Amino acid sequence: MRREEFRSWLEPKHSPNAVNTGLNTVFRIERHLAELGVSSSDLDAAFTADGLEQARLALESVRDDARAGGERFRILMPDATNPVPRLHGHLYWLRRYAAFSKGELVDADEDPVALFDGNGKNFRPVRMKSRASGTEAYRIKPEGASNETDDAIEEQDIVEVARALLIDGRAVRIREVGVNGTSYMKFPGRLVAYRLRPDIADALDLPIEGGSRPAATQSETPVLLSMPDPTNLILYGPPGTGKTYRTAAEAVRLCDGAVPDTREATMARYRGLSEAGQIRFVTFHQSYSYEDFVEGLRPLTGAGEDATGFRLEPRRGIFREIATLAEQARKKGSPSAPFDLNGRRVYKMSLGRAGSEDHIYEAAISGGYAILGWGGSEDWSDPKYENYQAVFDRWNQIEPGTSGNAGNIAQIWRFRSMRVGDLIIVSEGNLRFRAIGEVTGPYRYDPADVSGYAHRRDVRWLLVLSEPLPVEEIYGKQFSQASCYLLADDHLKREALARLLPGGPGPDTPAPPDQFVLVIDEINRANISKVFGELITLIEPDKRLGRPGEITVRLPASGDSFGVPDNLHIVGTMNTADRSIALLDTALRRRFSFEELMPEPELLAEGSERCGIDLVALLYGINARIEYLFDREHQIGHAYFIHCASRADVDEVMRHRVIPLLAEYFYEDWSKVALALGDPAGELFLERTALKPPSGLAEEGAEERSRWSVRAAFAPNAYQAPA
Repeated sequence: MRREEFRSWLEPKHSPNAVNTGLNTVFRIERHLAELGVSSSDLDAAFTADGLEQARLALESVRDDARAGGERFRILMPDATNPVPRLHGHLYWLRRYAAFSKGELVDADEDPVALFDGNGKNFRPVRMKSRASGTEAYRIKPEGASNETDDAIEEQDIVEVARALLIDGRAVRIREVGVNGTSYMKFPGRLVAYRLRPDIADALDLPIEGGSRPAATQSETPVLLSMPDPTNLILYGPPGTGKTYRTAAEAVRLCDGAVPDTREATMARYRGLSEAGQIRFVTFHQSYSYEDFVEGLRPLTGAGEDATGFRLEPRRGIFREIATLAEQARKKGSPSAPFDLNGRRVYKMSLGRAGSEDHIYEAAISGGYAILGWGGSEDWSDPKYENYQAVFDRWNQIEPGTSGNAGNIAQIWRFRSMRVGDLIIVSEGNLRFRAIGEVTGPYRYDPADVSGYAHRRDVRWLLVLSEPLPVEEIYGKQFSQASCYLLADDHLKREALARLLPGGPGPDTPAPPDQFVLVIDEINRANISKVFGELITLIEPDKRLGRPGEITVRLPASGDSFGVPDNLHIVGTMNTADRSIALLDTALRRRFSFEELMPEPELLAEGSERCGIDLVALLYGINARIEYLFDREHQIGHAYFIHCASRADVDEVMRHRVIPLLAEYFYEDWSKVALALGDPAGELFLERTALKPPSGLAEEGAEERSRWSVRAAFAPNAYQAPA
């Protein structure tokens, strides 16, 4: 082997310990090639012969033999007691030597250490730059130390980081894949499973994969676990700490099992899942009620002969609507290939009047057809009626002077013009739909069964809903009252429609149904007990539909039986500057897990270089003073400054966002605002003007007061003040 060249090739991407492990392992393989059954005398000759394929197959044979209890591994490691992990390492380093021999660029082909929590989230140790030393390194938390980066042990070798985490049980600075923000985490604890690169596993004599849950695949982010537990999560922290973006990333992860690498891709996927109906967003406020969230009686204008002006009708709230979608996905089962909408037109149809002609709808569903009442008793099956003018002319023979927009012309022509393969969406009023079908046969005249409805198309009903869904789930407008018309493609939500319909065969291995997420922003601003009602019980993971202890209740307004599906997740945000977590209903706190998101000034390092201002120090200083003067829950988040690219941008943020927020925090006590800004004398951001006591009070010894105002231009050294 070309030892020194291989060393030089490895060094840019591997630690010194890993390089030595790799060199020794490859050398060991080369020394035993003959015993392994490889005909070449050395690895370079083996690469010339077949690209090291024979050597790879020989190592895999030894590994498989070891798994079966065989002893062939003693060719390479005579004294080993747990050979399989080390043989994985041998295969890894052989692949590395093959890549080197091919002249490829060195590039670690997998994360050195991948970590997973109980929900399958993927984490990894990250390098961070110390403000004190300026060194970029992995961070290990000493026993009893704070979470400040400056208190950490700096470590460059990822093998030693893995040792500290997995063997010594030390907390390490870790970041969730695809999500901003870092924190110290331990294993075991929140982290319950790991996957090591083979060379690291070999160096530590650990299994490559381990933990209390099945490890994820070798992709950068784990696939969705086969039976994910329902998630009830609240992200809380001061304003500007990235809660809103984190909810988007969390919702994407819960739906897809993975989060894209970039913020832009994450938000694009979030919008796509929202369009498909798998993610819904709502903001709580003081007036938000149970009727808005679950269901309530709403007044509707009267209809029918006995109507007295209006009637009360149960109307489903946002939670019940997304729960209905999730339950439909549960009934559908594992995700399948999307329903093919290519080339299909989509029509809206009314199969009788909802509530008064339900017998027509029920007969059509059970009989496998669509039926139309317009068009009279004329048989329109003659091919000549494929032409609109022929339909118009014939009906004007029956009823002279009829407009072309009249139902007996327009409706029958549309119904007659449907193609086999087109879709029909059956409405329930103008706001909901209750079935979707595929046209399977031509128009036919059949007046026998239902009086006044003589025109039919054979239909295969793809979806029949026990609870009708809102039209906005699949269409961007309300339905009109016309019995039959073509839906505009611009308003059709094709991904959401395809998700509701049965598609092609699903994955070979069992998989959970489509997942749904309700994001509740500002969850603490409403009366939680009143808004959630009986959901306080139903959202518990073990009481969800599909779980052994599932529970349903009878809802008071509609009388319907209702339960919360186990594929519906709830992610809330809570601004601690508005209201403390301690004020949340105790029952709700027991049913949610809480994750704190605090300011991370170190994320502003890149922005500091763009602006020429030490934003990291600026934010650390302001927050330290706020915590002293008020509390830690009213700090300023890093997101306020994250997009700053110049001093003017920083001035804008300070003037219009930070200073007004501080004034609100301290109830317009500008002397405390000045202290929080590090400007007690009013020389940097603020201007202080003395106010002398008026005549009459001065003689009584009244104290001088101050008028505070925000400076028209901040001082040149405003951002150079000591923290």
